[in-house]
Amino acid sequence: MNTSRSVAAVIIFVAALAVVPASWAAPKKHSGTITTTVDLSGYDPSGEAELWLPYPVSDRDQAITDIKVSGDFVASAVYADSTFSTPMLYARWDKGATSRKLTFSFKAERSEVIRRNFPAVEGAWNRADFAQYLGATSLGPVDGEVGKLARAITAGKTTVLDKARAIYDWTCENTYRDPKTCGCGTGDVCALLKKPGGKCVDIHSVFIALTRAAGVPSREAFGIRMGKKDVEDVSTWQHCWAEFYLPGYGWVPVDAADVRKAMLVENLKPEDAKTKEYRAYFWGGIDPYRVKLAIGRDLALNPPQPGSPVNYLMYPFARVGDRIINSLDPAGFKYSIIYTAR
Repeated sequence: MNTSRSVAAVIIFVAALAVVPASWAAPKKHSGTITTTVDLSGYDPSGEAELWLPYPVSDRDQAITDIKVSGDFVASAVYADSTFSTPMLYARWDKGATSRKLTFSFKAERSEVIRRNFPAVEGAWNRADFAQYLGATSLGPVDGEVGKLARAITAGKTTVLDKARAIYDWTCENTYRDPKTCGCGTGDVCALLKKPGGKCVDIHSVFIALTRAAGVPSREAFGIRMGKKDVEDVSTWQHCWAEFYLPGYGWVPVDAADVRKAMLVENLKPEDAKTKEYRAYFWGGIDPYRVKLAIGRDLALNPPQPGSPVNYLMYPFARVGDRIINSLDPAGFKYSIIYTAR
């Protein structure tokens, strides 16, 4: 990972947090343009090349506008996977193409999310309607040791809200941020229960597996942080948070990973007052300095990618010939993601 970019990301993270816990007065909205530039020209031109990029859409918390796609591809379209309906931008270059470039930009206006006005009585719900948010993933089992731990954490809890809160508190207290983790982590829950250090995907994969094991529908939200300066290189600023479903209310965001990141950056102990403020804020609250890109684990891309399912779609994904390009190496891949405040 590029060290200067990592330091810049931490600075932006700290700047964002500085206004959050003290008075709950984070900016209500934040906006800017995010531009992804990909150049696959340096790879063997004898093979066909394919590229998939996460494609954000508007929802109640963000407005995505001014979308632009350009390049020298022979085909391009927006598709979605068949399980989660996660949108993705797809492009293809024929065999023999010596130039393979694409630029994708969009403007995002993101709102701070605060969802804590929970109903006194939870609504009725049908587990079958949330089957995909209650089941295991390839790296996140919901039985065995995970199920045993979930039962221990939620012992005596009878509501979805109380179970989710107990697991959120446990995750904040028993995981930690490991800055040496590659990218945002793989989210291998069994490995993480033995050594619970990682980054945002790791920490929230633990939360997701435990909540699902406890019968609470939950999912990861994959995104990217926005900068605060006029121009920022955000190529390595991907971020994952979690959401659980509260019957009769809707999806509630939580971000235990940002709690642990704040504790590391600010050298906080669990009992410190600021730690408690962060934990309170990121329970049902997330700042506006992020764009939601995708949901879903073990994705079958559209059109289908070769090989095994994709763990998650938060980085560019590409194939050239028979080779899958390393998404976690922007310089080698070769891509850049630039935020501009306009």
